[in-house]
Amino acid sequence: MSRNFTQFAFTDAVKKLQEQYGSRAAYARMEASGDKYELTPREIPFIQSRDSFYMATVGENGWPYMQFRGGPKGFLRVVDSTTLAYADFRGNRQYISTGNINTSGKACLFLMDYPSQSRLKIWAQAEVVGTEQDPELWAAVETPNYDATVERLIVFRIQAFDWNCPQHITPRYTAEEISEEVMKRNPDIVKPCCPDEE
Repeated sequence: MSRNFTQFAFTDAVKKLQEQYGSRAAYARMEASGDKYELTPREIPFIQSRDSFYMATVGENGWPYMQFRGGPKGFLRVVDSTTLAYADFRGNRQYISTGNINTSGKACLFLMDYPSQSRLKIWAQAEVVGTEQDPELWAAVETPNYDATVERLIVFRIQAFDWNCPQHITPRYTAEEISEEVMKRNPDIVKPCCPDEE
C-alpha cells in the first residue's frame, strides 16, 4: 500500500534527531497530513520534461548505490498516476542497479530541474521487465529516434513522493536552454558571423 513518504524516511533514529534539533513538531504535522503517492498536474509535466534522474538502490550486502540515468527528454515515462517506466539503455554493463532491483525490489528516484531549483524525490517498488515480456509497456516507453541499445525495461510503482526545498541548488543550464533564452533576448547574437558564400 502506498503511504506518506515519512513512513519510509522517518525511522526511530531519524525522529530522535528531529527531537534533538527541534524540528520534530513540524514534521509530526507532516506525518499526519495524509498519503501522497498519486501524481498530480504538478508532478506529471515535471517528470515528463526531465532528460535525466538519479536512482538509488541497495545491494544484498546492505550498501547503497546511486546511479545517473540519462536519455532524451521525457524518456522516464508516466504510465499512469502511480506508475513510471523507462527503457534501460546499455551502459558500462556492470548491472549494479539491475541486480539490486532484482533482489530488493525497491528504488528511490531523485529528479532535478536545476534552472528552476526544483527537486522531486520518489520512493517506489521497482521491477525489471524484459523487452519482449510486455509489448504494451514496451510500446509506451520506446525511444525510436534515440541512438542507444535497450536491454530491459524498468518499472516503478510509486509508494510516496516529496518535493524538496530549493536551498543550495545552483542553477545550471544546458546549451539548448541558453540558446533559447538568448534567442528570446537578442536573436542577432546567435546568427552566423559570416554571410553564406554563394
